[in-house]
Amino acid sequence: MTHAQTLRVERAEQCVVVTLDRPGARNAIDQRMVDELHDVCGELERGPRVLVIAGSDGVFASGADIRELRDRTASDALAGINTRLFMRIAALPMPVIAAVDGWALGGGAELAYAADLRIGTPRTVFGNPETSLGIIAAAGASWRLRELVGESVAKQMLLAGRRLDAQESLALGLLGEVVDPSELMAAARRLAHRIASMDAAATIATKAVLAAARDEHPDIDLRHQAALFESPEKHRRMTEFLERRTRSQQAGTGGTT
Repeated sequence: MTHAQTLRVERAEQCVVVTLDRPGARNAIDQRMVDELHDVCGELERGPRVLVIAGSDGVFASGADIRELRDRTASDALAGINTRLFMRIAALPMPVIAAVDGWALGGGAELAYAADLRIGTPRTVFGNPETSLGIIAAAGASWRLRELVGESVAKQMLLAGRRLDAQESLALGLLGEVVDPSELMAAARRLAHRIASMDAAATIATKAVLAAARDEHPDIDLRHQAALFESPEKHRRMTEFLERRTRSQQAGTGGTT
């Protein structure tokens, strides 16, 4: 990946942290950011790791860049510029965590919806004001939001402009945790490291079966399970578990048999 102009990218063995970095535009998603996020996706498709996405300067993302969006045409809409990116992010092999501080509006909210897990702060706000701008939320909100918060709340947000604050989002399950802004990235990294401590193959398989259509079950589960049952890592982890349990039982009985 060439030097990014709209992102800050931190790479570690267990995860990649991407910070949207257009503070002058409230981290609005423009074409350059889309292209740079596609580059990150390519990297993570080749070498799967947990992805953490955050915003800079107390804003996750204020939406798509209106200056660009105003001039887009029907052909741009059919190309699904943001839609295809968010679908690619959602389909990454390893889980994606959105660390959402401040506003997540429009396309910014849809980017957060594409993540597998979301952590927020007391100042987190989700909203989809697209109809006020003469368009629809076409980059995932129309189907993901209903699955995340239920049909009634999704309609209130998409049709009537309702915004969800942090506590509402936590109660609805849109956020899994709310922490102080100063603790947000530490909490996101802890979650990423916890995921990374699991078997990567089992995590990738679990994400795949969770994304499968209802009529693919249980066949898809059994195919993935069959592959994992033959994995040396499964044997190693289960052997370690049994050895730990034996040691614990022996310690509890003074080491006697």
